[in-house]
Amino acid sequence: MRIEVVESSPQRLVAKMPVEGNTQPYGLLHGGASVVLAETLGSLGSALHAGPDRVAVGLDINATHHRAVRSGWVTGTATALSLGNTLASYEVVITDEDDRRVCTCRITCLLRDKAPAGS
Repeated sequence: MRIEVVESSPQRLVAKMPVEGNTQPYGLLHGGASVVLAETLGSLGSALHAGPDRVAVGLDINATHHRAVRSGWVTGTATALSLGNTLASYEVVITDEDDRRVCTCRITCLLRDKAPAGS
């Protein structure tokens, strides 16, 4: 996927991903690749929020694809919607190099205590 994270905090994350190598048979950015980018950002942000003694587990993700992209890079920006004790939710906006919205995703992760070692 060649995702490159360029900014990360529990409140906001930014990453870029090349279109090349992430296309479907018609040469367009694969919708699944957009969802992978969104889930990467939302899961990473949730894990940062949860802290080292907890884990973030994906609970829900959805995506609306707005426009096609054939080349260049896309940028995903995840903004926290809710950072609670048991859930973390993010809106992820994916844009092309002309800052046009390509996809909008929402991801929610469940935050749990780590399992005891050896269990």
